[in-house]
Amino acid sequence: MVIKRMIRLFFTLNEWLVNLWVSWTQDVGSAWYALNQEMVSLYQQGAYDHAIEVAERVLAMADKRFGPAHPQVATSLNNLGLFYRARGRYTQAEACYQRALTLFEQALGPVHPDVATSLNNLATLYCVQGLHAQAEPFCKRALAIAEQALGPDHADVLDNLSALAELYRVQKQYAAAEPLYQRMLVLREERLGPEHAEVARTLNTLAELYRIQGHYVQAEPLYQRVRQIRENALGADHPEVATSLHNLATLYYAQGRYAEAEPLYQRALAIREQVLGVEHTDVAQILNNLALLYDTQGQYAQAEPLYERALAIRERVLGPEHPDVARSLNNLAAFYNARGQYVQAEPLYCRALVVREALLGADHPDVAGSLNNLALLYSAQGQYLRAKPLYERALAIFEVAFGSEHPNVATGLNNLAEIYRVQGQYAQAEPLYQRALAIREQVFGPEHPHVAGSLNNLALLYRAQDQYAQAEPLYQRALVIFEQVFGAAHPSVATSLINLAGVYRAQSDYAQAEPLYRRALSIRETLFGPSHPSVVACLGNLADLYRSMGLTAEALEMEERVHRARAN
Repeated sequence: MVIKRMIRLFFTLNEWLVNLWVSWTQDVGSAWYALNQEMVSLYQQGAYDHAIEVAERVLAMADKRFGPAHPQVATSLNNLGLFYRARGRYTQAEACYQRALTLFEQALGPVHPDVATSLNNLATLYCVQGLHAQAEPFCKRALAIAEQALGPDHADVLDNLSALAELYRVQKQYAAAEPLYQRMLVLREERLGPEHAEVARTLNTLAELYRIQGHYVQAEPLYQRVRQIRENALGADHPEVATSLHNLATLYYAQGRYAEAEPLYQRALAIREQVLGVEHTDVAQILNNLALLYDTQGQYAQAEPLYERALAIRERVLGPEHPDVARSLNNLAAFYNARGQYVQAEPLYCRALVVREALLGADHPDVAGSLNNLALLYSAQGQYLRAKPLYERALAIFEVAFGSEHPNVATGLNNLAEIYRVQGQYAQAEPLYQRALAIREQVFGPEHPHVAGSLNNLALLYRAQDQYAQAEPLYQRALVIFEQVFGAAHPSVATSLINLAGVYRAQSDYAQAEPLYRRALSIRETLFGPSHPSVVACLGNLADLYRSMGLTAEALEMEERVHRARAN
């Protein structure tokens, strides 16, 4: 993450300045160093409020001792800004960063490396708020300064490359991000050797880029290499090893390899609890992802308390008005929404929306995400008149924030199209689905899972209108994509098999439908067990198919299996 890389840069810079000024001012040096060390320790423990208090004392000491225009004051402002940002206090963080930038420019000139650091601080702050257009020129200027002042192979140049690459990644400009990450990897391997911690971080980031794009085969060996480097260098129970385990588990989850993902999540959780304590926000992150793993497999009794514990940790550590708290609220609300527990879900979604609007402003992309979630809740209840304006507002936010060709815009178009489809307004839905598909093909390429999702949506629209000749090739193409990306036994493959079988069944082509339904059933039973709701749905499809074929005995067998599954 950009934040973690910037933390390392800030604190390295701060320690260097501390050592310099201690040699000149012995009377203040020991207290100064002790406060800085306490500040760093508190931040690493997740005690952000206490860290802010100490950082404010450090700033006051620097201001009094060195004067308000001194570079050490700027450094203290940078650190305080970091803590404000971590706490979600963005207005205060921006003021600190802006003042630090001004002081560094005045004291050191406009092309000094410390000016580049301040520019990156501001860029990162804007990225956190979704203000990517404001962030990009700061990142580019910081990189240019670092390259001019330090040379193209300097460590701080690599940090600036990282910041710009991350900005592109967040905006889903993967073609722009990938060569920057690859350049970073080559430079770090040349400078530091293939087993260095910084090489591991760059490998991890490149693996993340591949994972996000659905390039799982490219991502896995990089994640594995990162894990091996960290275990060799740091030992099996280090927090960075836990991060590698978590990342690899997340990759396996995306591929539907749940049995491989669970022990990695469990081990990562145990390490973080042991090293960081049970109330740390990094523990909450793994709790949430482990909950999602159980949720996906229908193990709801295991998932719910983990979602709740993750939320409780974030509220205690970060306070009730933090973006990460809003994220946990959304996760728990989504859990209830999927279970049909709408009364429990709605106040959580609404609270998350209020938190995001208060912290980020009414036009932030995360606010659009909350609007989409709330609209999904209303759609699930058939309250389309309440859902439609929320989808429309979310779409407008995405278009202003990211431009008209962004994947989030495609998501907004799909959601709005779905409202029209379920109400039978097919003429309004079709161009929205088609535009969403075009955006995803342009951004991700023709073989990405998101493209397959859009193909399925458009096929569903044609199927609803009995236009089977248009629906069938779209379902077939989606199935091929899912099989290529995920393998033959993924949940998305099972869903595509069912969709295609439904087209054949609607045309009374039972001979083609049956093996697809059976294959989907086999996949879901293997992944989820015999009592999962998706397995029950599959058994119901087969029962209906057999009755249509006049195969009463086979239909009764499926219906009996449905009964047994529901009884469990």
